[in-house]
Amino acid sequence: MGKKAHPDIRTATFVASSPDIRSCPVHRLPEYAFIGRSNVGKSSLINMLTATKGLAKISQTPGKTRLINHFLVNDEWYLVDLPGYGYARISQSERKKWRTMIDSYLLRRENLVCTFILVDSRHEPQKIDLEFMGWMSENQLPFVIVFTKTDKLSKSKLDTALWEYTEEMMEHWEELPPHFLTSSQTSLGREDILKYIESNNRLYAEYLDAKGS
Repeated sequence: MGKKAHPDIRTATFVASSPDIRSCPVHRLPEYAFIGRSNVGKSSLINMLTATKGLAKISQTPGKTRLINHFLVNDEWYLVDLPGYGYARISQSERKKWRTMIDSYLLRRENLVCTFILVDSRHEPQKIDLEFMGWMSENQLPFVIVFTKTDKLSKSKLDTALWEYTEEMMEHWEELPPHFLTSSQTSLGREDILKYIESNNRLYAEYLDAKGS
């Protein structure tokens, strides 16, 4: 960890795991949260984006991430790994505690710039994903959709999956949020996501300058 990886990712290091927002690192750098249903391929995607093998721990057991995990990238921005939602094999009280932790972070973290909501491209639109996106929209929280595991589908099946998602969302949305197609195996989407983050980092810096911070 922290070793030189890819030209656009000089360093990527684990900083802290926090049980709630009060315990999160104190800083003014921009943050980008990653969240999705359990087993959506979040850890693999994080490792692919940062080009740092083993940065996020990959487990065969869904629901392994149970804390708010902060990773500092290039000493410029934070990638935040949030617990997955929809994991059935935990108690109701534990699930409620997770949701409270996640909601609190998403609603109150002032330097959270954008949330990347991961969706498994192999599955039809899932109610739990759509409900979570609806909650984000109701609370005016910016997010983008990341379709994972696209290498598992043929182009025609991927096109069909995207069409189904678009049709489903357009029943409730006037405009769709930005989306990225990704594969942790082929690194598809890596450059586009990092460019998106870089662009938002510049906007965030301008915002801080305007505030006189």
